[in-house]
Amino acid sequence: MLTDEEAAALGAVDEAAIGRTLLELLAIPSVTGSAAESELQHHLAGQLERLGLDVDLWSMDLPALLADPAFPGMEVPREEAWGLVGHTAGGDGDDGPTLVLQGHVDVVPPGDLAAWEGDPFVPRVTGDVVHGRGACDMKAGLVAHLAALAAVRAAGVRLRGRVAVHFVVGEEDGGIGAFGTLRRGHRGDACVITEPTAGTLITANAGALTFRVTVPGKAAHASSRDAGVSAIDAYLPLHQALARLETARNANPSPLMAEYPIPYALSVGTLRSGDWASSVPDLLVAEGRLGVRLGEDPADARAELERCVAEACAADPWLRDRPATVSWTGGQFASGSLTEGHPLRDVVRDACTDANGWASRPRERGAPYGSDLRLYAGAGIPTLQFGPGDVRVAHSAEERVSVSDVVGVARTLVLTVLRTVGTR
Repeated sequence: MLTDEEAAALGAVDEAAIGRTLLELLAIPSVTGSAAESELQHHLAGQLERLGLDVDLWSMDLPALLADPAFPGMEVPREEAWGLVGHTAGGDGDDGPTLVLQGHVDVVPPGDLAAWEGDPFVPRVTGDVVHGRGACDMKAGLVAHLAALAAVRAAGVRLRGRVAVHFVVGEEDGGIGAFGTLRRGHRGDACVITEPTAGTLITANAGALTFRVTVPGKAAHASSRDAGVSAIDAYLPLHQALARLETARNANPSPLMAEYPIPYALSVGTLRSGDWASSVPDLLVAEGRLGVRLGEDPADARAELERCVAEACAADPWLRDRPATVSWTGGQFASGSLTEGHPLRDVVRDACTDANGWASRPRERGAPYGSDLRLYAGAGIPTLQFGPGDVRVAHSAEERVSVSDVVGVARTLVLTVLRTVGTR
C-alpha cells in the first residue's frame, strides 16, 4: 500500500527529463583523471543547486590524500580531483536519519574506436536504449539519483531526515573520490550506490588488488640465444603457478558469490618484455589483478600471492637465485558488505516491488568486482548497490542502458528515500 505522499512522488518521476539528462551527461567525456571529469563535477553541482540542495564542491588536497596510510591507490596521473556533495535541509529540522545516494562520475577510456558504432561520447539512441561510454557505468545511476530527488521535490514532500548526494571521481582507478569525500566528514546512516546491478541487490563486493611481478632474464644476441635466458620463458612457470593459485582461492565461495564461474578472478592484464627483436629479453613485467574474497584481509591476499611467486621461483633453476619480485600498484580494493541484518536490504527490495510491480522484486547476490561500497562499509555506513544497466556490457563498445530501467530505479529510490529518512 502506498501513502498519498509516496503516490504523489512516484507520479512526479519525469521519464522525458530522465532521457534528456542522460544524453546530456554522456556527452561530457569524463574519462577518469581527465579535465572532463572535473567539468562534469561542476556541471552536476549546478544540477544539485537547481534542485534546492545545499552544495559542497571542493578541490581535494591530493598530496594529503596520497600520504594517508589508508589511501586506496590510484592508476592514472591526476592533477586535480573535485569532491561534490549536495544535501537536503531535512524539512523543519534534522531530526531523522541521513540516506546517502552515491555514484561515480568517471568512466573508463573508450578503447578501440573502430569497435564503436560512431563516437562513444556522442550518445546513440535506438528505441528505449541509449548507447555510449558511461551509459550504464554509471551515468544512468547518476540520473536516477537526480530524478528521484526531483520527484520528491516536485511532489512537495517534506522530509524528516536528510538525503545526501555524493558524486565522486576516480572510482574506476581506486576510489580517491569516495575516500576524499569520507575524509572530509560527509557521512550518513545508510547508502545506496547505483552501480549497474541488472535488477538485483548487490549486498557484497569482492575486492581487487593490482599487482606487478618483475621477472629477470639474461640478455644475449638472438643468434646465440643459448647464451642468454629469456625473461619470457622465465615467466611461464610463474603464470602457471598463478593459475593454480586462482583455482585454490575459488574453492567453496560464499553463497552470495556461488553463481559466478570465477568469483575471485586472478588475471594478468599486461605483459611487457624486450626492447629489440634480435635480443634475448632480460626483463619482463607482468601486471594484473588479484580478487579478494569476501571478508578477507587484503594483507592476507597479498601474502598468499607473494608466497605463490616465491615458491615458484624456488622450484625454478633460473629464478631460484634471482627471484622475481612482487609489488602492489594502482587500485587496492578491499571487499565489502552490507552490515548483517541491516534493514536497508529489505527497504530497497520492497521499494522496488511496490514501485514497479512484483515481477521486478530483486534477488540478493554479491559482485565479483571492487567498488566504492567497501569504502562506505569500512567507514561504518551500511551500503548496498542497486542501479540501472548490466555490468556485463560496462567497459565495452556494447555499453548501453534502457531509459525504462533508469525510470524503474528512480522510482525505487523515491520510495527508499521516503521510507528511510521519513516524512512530516
